[in-house]
Amino acid sequence: MTSAGQLRERITFQRRPPYEDGYGNTEGDWEDQFTVSARVQPLKGGEEVIASRLTGIQPVIIVVHRDGNTRRIGAGWRAVNARTRVAYAITAPPADMEEKGAMLTILATIG
Repeated sequence: MTSAGQLRERITFQRRPPYEDGYGNTEGDWEDQFTVSARVQPLKGGEEVIASRLTGIQPVIIVVHRDGNTRRIGAGWRAVNARTRVAYAITAPPADMEEKGAMLTILATIG
């Protein structure tokens, strides 16, 4: 169970708004949506093959308070640590893993 005292990081959630630039591009630059307190917990890393090369991946779990903003987070968003500027690619939409309705758990990878 995550307590409010464990939410020590400040995370800015970003998304790319859809737009058409006339050249076939349909996604714009990342735009900040909101910043919240969060807990970032690294998981056991792994490796995968990308473009015929072995690449290390580092998954993390991001835990945030559940509110109107955090319920909007989708798998196409990203999170950026406001202190370290590390970017996290969100790989799954938020879930209420504790089943208490107070916190949301987000699976992401560094990069």
